[in-house]
Amino acid sequence: MKIAIDFDGTIVEDAYPEIGRPMMFAFETMKELQKQGHQLVLWTYRRGQPLRDAVAFCEEHGINFYAVNESYPGESMEGISRKIDAEIFIDDRNIGGFLGWSKVWELLNADQPEMHFVDFEAHQNYKQEKSFWRKIFG
Repeated sequence: MKIAIDFDGTIVEDAYPEIGRPMMFAFETMKELQKQGHQLVLWTYRRGQPLRDAVAFCEEHGINFYAVNESYPGESMEGISRKIDAEIFIDDRNIGGFLGWSKVWELLNADQPEMHFVDFEAHQNYKQEKSFWRKIFG
């Protein structure tokens, strides 16, 4: 699975443009996710030297990202959306804020894929109508 992860406020405490202290269990969790075969994408507002500093900081802590601010290595961003093609986004700007790395680990390692979402039906953005026969026998 491709997982897009924000830097400031998610991997490290928010101290932009400086680099904050690592969030508890951030690097341990990301390393384990990589061991499971997940592709981690750094998806951050940073660019230029602050971005290079963030990537270097992560590399110093044992994380080499599959891609940085792109869906895959070498993607040309010219004329396309900056939104990353990923199945999961981990970010402190979620409604309700950052869940914490232990909760991220718990959700990503649940037995059922539906557990990736707090409200799976809301993620689908529609309600399936029951067929005529299901309404009768259903």
